[in-house]
Amino acid sequence: MAEKQRVDIEILGQKYPIRSEAGPDYVRQLASFVDRRAREIRGDAAGQDAVRVLALTALDITDELFRLRDERKEQDVDHKDVTARQRLDAVVPEK
Repeated sequence: MAEKQRVDIEILGQKYPIRSEAGPDYVRQLASFVDRRAREIRGDAAGQDAVRVLALTALDITDELFRLRDERKEQDVDHKDVTARQRLDAVVPEK
């Protein structure tokens, strides 16, 4: 297991010290993604409560994650169906 390192990140102008086993560049990349998404959600209303904006950002990112998981499950099911048909065709050739 890798040792946790401290990485300083910034989201919506607020600095956060993060301890992570992941590499510092990866953690900064994650923080940059969250910061960009939060700024998109906040839009021009810079005076909004940062906690509210971050909560909405978390919901938005989680929605994206869930949708991608659902798509992947559907693709996995389709792939399993194709694989099963291929195995059946290999054993029982069409006439």
